[in-house]
Amino acid sequence: MNLMRKYKVLLADDHAIVRTGIRSAIENLASITVVGEAEDGPSLLSALKELNPDILMLDVTMPNFQPISTIQSIRANYPKMKILVISAYDDDVYVQGLLGAGVDGYHLKDQPLHDLTLAVERILDGERWISSPLVDKLVNISNPKEQTPSLTSRQREILSLLQKGWNNQKIAYELGLSIKTIENHLTRIYRSLNVQSRLEAVNFVTGNPQVLGTNGKSENNQQNNLYEKNVPANILIVDDNPRFRYHLSRIINKLFPNINIHEAESFSEVLNAIKSNDFDLMFIDVILGDQNGISLVKKLIKNSSDIRIILISAYPDKEFHRQGIEAGATAFIDKKMLDIATIKQIIGDTIHS
Repeated sequence: MNLMRKYKVLLADDHAIVRTGIRSAIENLASITVVGEAEDGPSLLSALKELNPDILMLDVTMPNFQPISTIQSIRANYPKMKILVISAYDDDVYVQGLLGAGVDGYHLKDQPLHDLTLAVERILDGERWISSPLVDKLVNISNPKEQTPSLTSRQREILSLLQKGWNNQKIAYELGLSIKTIENHLTRIYRSLNVQSRLEAVNFVTGNPQVLGTNGKSENNQQNNLYEKNVPANILIVDDNPRFRYHLSRIINKLFPNINIHEAESFSEVLNAIKSNDFDLMFIDVILGDQNGISLVKKLIKNSSDIRIILISAYPDKEFHRQGIEAGATAFIDKKMLDIATIKQIIGDTIHS
C-alpha cells in the first residue's frame, strides 16, 4: 500500500450506527479518507458515480440491493476499485458467491471492528481478506470431520421444526426470521449432517436424536418448572423489528405465562411506557433505526439505576459490548445466542433477585 497516497472510501450500510463504528475504526489509518455514505442500493449507485472511490465497504443486505448481480455490475463498471463486504452472514455458500462475483474481501460483523484496519491494508496491498472464522469453514468444506455433527442452538431449533413437517415460510414466521435466512440455515444444516434434502435431514435426526441435544424424549418436566411461573413481572422488549419482538414475546410467554410483556420500537415509545409501568427487565437492541440503544440505556439508568437492562444485537462487536456495559447494561448478548435456555435463565434470575 502506498502510504503517501490518500484513498477515498465509500461506506454503505442501512444502519447509521454501524457506519459510524466503521468510520471510527478505519479513520485511524492516515491513508484513508471517508468521502461518503450510503444506506441502500440506489443511494450507493448514485454515490459511486459521484465520488468514484478507491474502496467500497458495504453490507450487501441493504434495502433495494441485489447482492450478486449488483456486485458483478459494480465490478464491471469500477474494475480498479476495491470492494470489502462487511456482513453478519457467515454461510460459506453465500461468501463463495460474493467472492466469485468479484469482491476483494469479506469481514464478519461479529469480529472486532479494529480488525477492519488490517482488512483495508491487506486489500489495498492486492491481497484478499477473509475473516478467520470463515477461513476455517471454507477450508473444511472439502475435508469434513467424521464425527457427530455439532449444530448451533438456532440450527437445532430449525431442525426440530423441520422434523414436525413445517415448511420454510412457517418456520420463518415462527422464529421471526426471513425465508432467505431460514434457507441459509438449512444449507448449513444439510452440510453439517452430510445430507442433501429435508427428508434426509429428518431421517438423520430420527436415527441420531442427540444432534438436537436430547435423547429423543420430551423435555423433562422438572426443567420446564425450573422457575415458578406465578411470579408477576413486567418486561419491556425494545426492538425496531416487529417480527423479532413477536418471536421473543412468544418465547417469554410460553416460559412465564403470568409475566406482563410490553413492546416498543423507539425512544419515544420507551419513555412513554416507563411513565405508566415499573419494569423489572428490559431487552434493548443496540440499533433502533437511526437511534442508538446504548444512548437509551444511559438515559434510563440515569433516571433509575435499579432497572435491569439486557442489551442485544445482531452486530456483537467488542466496542459495542464495552460501551453498553459502561452505560449500565446488565449484560450484552448476541441475538444468535438468545435461545430458550438463555432467556429462561435471564428472566429467572431477574424475578428471583
